[in-house]
Amino acid sequence: MRRRDFISLLGGVPIVRPVNVRAQSPTIPVVGVLHSQTRETEASRLIAIQQGLGDVGFVVGRNVLFEHRYAEGQNARLPALAAELVERRVNVILANTTPPAIAAKAATTTIPIVFVTGVDPVEVGLVASVNRPGANVTGVTFLSNKLVAKRLELLCDVIPAHVPIGMLAAEHNPNTATDIRDTQAAADALRRVLHVEKVSPKGDIDAPLMRLQQQRIGALFVAPQADFRLWRPPILKFATQHKLPTSFGSSDQVVGGGLMSYGPDQIDSYREAGVYTGRVLKGEKPATLPVLIATKFEFAVNLKTAKALGVTLPPSLLVLATNVIE
Repeated sequence: MRRRDFISLLGGVPIVRPVNVRAQSPTIPVVGVLHSQTRETEASRLIAIQQGLGDVGFVVGRNVLFEHRYAEGQNARLPALAAELVERRVNVILANTTPPAIAAKAATTTIPIVFVTGVDPVEVGLVASVNRPGANVTGVTFLSNKLVAKRLELLCDVIPAHVPIGMLAAEHNPNTATDIRDTQAAADALRRVLHVEKVSPKGDIDAPLMRLQQQRIGALFVAPQADFRLWRPPILKFATQHKLPTSFGSSDQVVGGGLMSYGPDQIDSYREAGVYTGRVLKGEKPATLPVLIATKFEFAVNLKTAKALGVTLPPSLLVLATNVIE
């Protein structure tokens, strides 16, 4: 049989030699995760992100990889860490809290960014609007800074009316100005005296705590900022020594020994961020993915801490709790 006849029997399709199978294997996408805190403080949130990715078919180590960068409480390091992820050419940057999101947005206009933030993302310039973010950025917000009035009201239920309240806020956190403004407005509405101390990332937290104690405060209100995940141990040690009720913005701080928290279910928000990251990896554009706003909230109280502080939690308060730690 002549060669042309043989080809015609195959329908005119030339025979092609098989290529190396390894060359055909798809490249595993890489998610660059930018953190303001440490590996230890972010562990539970990372698990939630992985659960969200799993909901849309991605398993870390199998068909998606993580590339982490941790600022370890030093937000000034974030621009350089974001630049490293851009140079690494990751497929998506997942920005864990507001400062990493701001740094990531400044570092790239092409790599998709999914953020998790506790503030209004329009107010801090992350997106053009909640419904249509525009550009390369979208994410999840739980607007915890909008809940300070309710948090302060709940804290006031366990202390005498004449007792001043101390507030801690991170000096270089982009949310600090609005957190202090909103908390002061809530204190004024409740006719409470509020003393504010800012904590420097390179400073000693004991000094601002002692300055608050000199004001004879009767309770401690901690700004809803990720910085305080790292500072929780010295804060709780101080609160125990001086018998001070504490209020935090997330329930993991209460599980760790704080008295109470009121805020969004952050773990659920991080799971949703994982889902969004997976959707972007599948080709959806951040510009058209609306920013998700948390709808699940929780009020947590720690009865063991209350007993240690000698604080009586009224029944009217306990009936509101969605998470009681005994």
